[in-house]
Amino acid sequence: MSSQETQQEELEVLRSIYEGDGNFKEISPTTFHYKYGEDGNYKSFILEICWPDSYPEEPPCVNLQMFYNKHILEKVKQKIINDILTQVQDLLGSAMTYTLFEWVRENINDLLADQPDAPPVYEQAEARDHETVVNQDEGKKKEKKEQFSKSQKRKMFDRMTNAATGEKPRGWDWVDIVKHLSQSGNQS
Repeated sequence: MSSQETQQEELEVLRSIYEGDGNFKEISPTTFHYKYGEDGNYKSFILEICWPDSYPEEPPCVNLQMFYNKHILEKVKQKIINDILTQVQDLLGSAMTYTLFEWVRENINDLLADQPDAPPVYEQAEARDHETVVNQDEGKKKEKKEQFSKSQKRKMFDRMTNAATGEKPRGWDWVDIVKHLSQSGNQS
């Protein structure tokens, strides 16, 4: 059986096994994602397996470098990939995607042993400091609005009024909704 036929057969098997499983995602006929853990959990991650042209005779590409996995420590990512590649060596020549996904599910606690349950305190502090710096930078870029006195506001208002007709421009008495709501607060 050729590599293409083997891949097509494994693709059909994967589709039938993972039909209705929200954690499994077929990105393309040769690339698959499986999400372990729940959203918001610091130990959740997405594993990507991509088949090269001569798969299963050649090992699949294993990838954890996705944006979703940004919270996973690099040493933990490397451990997961190394452990998966160790399993791949025993499975060369046979369909292995389902086996690898299930092996990770069974060994997830061992694979994530070095991953903390929450972000380290220094990372949280750095994130707050970064936000403060960003907010300060934004504050510098914003122009300070000029404050007018009552007499200056009255003169501007009089200038706005059309002298010929005595009409004021459309919207002159509209209330700034956002400002009004922020001042009134939540009344419910």
